[in-house]
Amino acid sequence: MDLKSKNIQLQYQGYLNTPLLWENHSFFGLNQLEIPKQNAHTIDENISDNLLLGKRVERFLISELRRNKNVKVLIENAQIQNQKITVGEIDCILKLNEVPIHLEIIYKFYLFDSRVGSSEIDHWIGPNRNDSLLKKINKLRNKQLPLINSEHTKPILNSINLNAEDVIQHVCFKAQLFIPYNVEMVDFELLNKDCLSGFYIHFSKIEQFSDCKFFIPAKVDWMLEVHSHVDWLAYEPFHEKTMCLLNKKRSPLIWILFPTGNIQKIFVVWWS
Repeated sequence: MDLKSKNIQLQYQGYLNTPLLWENHSFFGLNQLEIPKQNAHTIDENISDNLLLGKRVERFLISELRRNKNVKVLIENAQIQNQKITVGEIDCILKLNEVPIHLEIIYKFYLFDSRVGSSEIDHWIGPNRNDSLLKKINKLRNKQLPLINSEHTKPILNSINLNAEDVIQHVCFKAQLFIPYNVEMVDFELLNKDCLSGFYIHFSKIEQFSDCKFFIPAKVDWMLEVHSHVDWLAYEPFHEKTMCLLNKKRSPLIWILFPTGNIQKIFVVWWS
C-alpha cells in the first residue's frame, strides 16, 4: 500500500471512530441516523488529493452506507438549482429498510468558550471564531433540511419516484471537541462527552511545552487518531511555523508529544 492510500485508510479510521455529537435523543428537532457498525474498517475508493475535509467525510459516509445490505443510496451531492442559480445541495437521499431518508452529513471541530452566550450550546465555537455549533444548527434547521420541500428539488425527487412528504430527515453530525487548557471538564448535558478530543491554548502560553515535540497535520488529516509515526518538530521550528499560521488568523490543530510519550491533540489559538 502506497503512502497516499495508507493515509486515506487512517483518515477513514479516524472518521469511523469519531463519535456522534449527540446520541439517543432529538436535539433541536434534529435526529441522528444511527448506522449499524460494520466489520470492515477499510475503504476502497479513489479520493482526490484536493478533496476538502467536509467532502471527504461525505465520501467516507456514503462508502460506509453502501456496505450496509439494508441501505440503498439513491442520490448523493445533489445540486439544487433555480434555472442556472444553485440554491443549495442535498448531501444524500437513501432508503434504509425501504424507508426514504434525506441525510445531511456534518463533521466539525468546536472549542468551548464560556464567554460566548449563556447556554451549553452557545459556548461551542469554531477554532477561528467565525463558526459555531448554534450557527450550524440554525443553518440545518432553517436552510439545509427544508430544501427537500423546495419546488426546485421536485425534479430530483421525481427522478427517483419520491414525494417530499414521504421522506424523513436525519443528520449524521460527528465532532471533535476541545476545552481550555487546565480546565478539567465542562458540562455535557446535551452533547456527547465522548467527543472530547483535547484542549486548546493561546499561542502566548505555548512556551511551557518547549520540552515537547510537535506535528502540524494538514487539515484533511485533522480527523486522524494520533500516532507516533510522523515527522516530529522540535519547539523552535514548530513555533515559527505556528506563528505564520496565527498571523493569518488561522488556529491550527497540533499533535503534541510529551516527554512521557503521551500524544495529544490540541488547538493553538490566536484569539484570547
